[in-house]
Amino acid sequence: MRKKIVAGNWKMNTNLQEGVALAKEINEALKAAQPKCDVIIAVPFTHLASINAVIDPAKLGLGAENCANHKSGAYTGEVSAPMVASTGATYVILGHSERRQYYGETSEILKEKVALALENNLTPIFCIGEVLEERENGTYNEVVKKQIEEALFNLSAEDFGKIILAYEPVWASGTGKTATDDQAEDMHAFIRGVIADRYGKEVAENTSILYGGSCKPSNAPQLFAKPDVDGGLIGGASLECGSFMGIVNAF
Repeated sequence: MRKKIVAGNWKMNTNLQEGVALAKEINEALKAAQPKCDVIIAVPFTHLASINAVIDPAKLGLGAENCANHKSGAYTGEVSAPMVASTGATYVILGHSERRQYYGETSEILKEKVALALENNLTPIFCIGEVLEERENGTYNEVVKKQIEEALFNLSAEDFGKIILAYEPVWASGTGKTATDDQAEDMHAFIRGVIADRYGKEVAENTSILYGGSCKPSNAPQLFAKPDVDGGLIGGASLECGSFMGIVNAF
C-alpha cells in the first residue's frame, strides 16, 4: 500500500529563528492531530540541523530542498548529500522546476544527484512537470515521460521503489492557477502507467505520486480524493501552520 504524503517546500523563505519556530508549531499541531498521511518539511540548508533538534521524527519528516551532484570537493557554495544526511534530514527534493529553470539542471545532473541521495539513505522527492507552452501544445505527456526516463530509468526496481515522485504543472506553480482534479488525475495515472511499463505493475502501484501546483486547503480534498493523487508538494501554503495543517487534514 503506497504512502499518502504531504510535503512542504519552504523554498528561500524564513530566517533560522522563524524557521525553527514554524517547525515547532507544525510539530505541536501534528501531536494534537492524528494525520492520515506522512508529513514532511523541506527547509533551507541553514535550518536543517536546528530544526532536526526540535521535531519528533516519528511525527514530522525533514528534508533538504536540493543537494549537489558531487560527494565532496572544490565546489564552493554547494551542499552534498552526505552533508545533508549528517544533519539528520532523511529526504531531499530533486529536479524542482525552479532548479531546472534558473540553474540549468539537466537529466544527467539529476541522475547523479539521485544516485548520491540514495547512497546516503536520503529519499528523493523527484519533481517532474511541463511548462505552459507544453501544456497548450499537447506535448505534456511526452515531456514528463522523458524527464522520468532520462533521470530515473537507470535505477534498479529496488532503488526506483525508494523514490517519491512529485508532478508539478509548472504553469500552476505560484501562479494561483491549479490543474483541475481531473487534469491532475490524468497525469498521475499516465505517470503510473509509464512506471508500470518499465518496472511492472507492483512497483507502479507502490510509488507515491504527489501533486505540486498551488495546492491549498480549499482544493486539497478534491485533489486527494483522486485515486492516483497520493498527496501534495506544497509551496506557499506550507509557510503558515494553519494552512499547511489544513492540507494535511484533507486526507
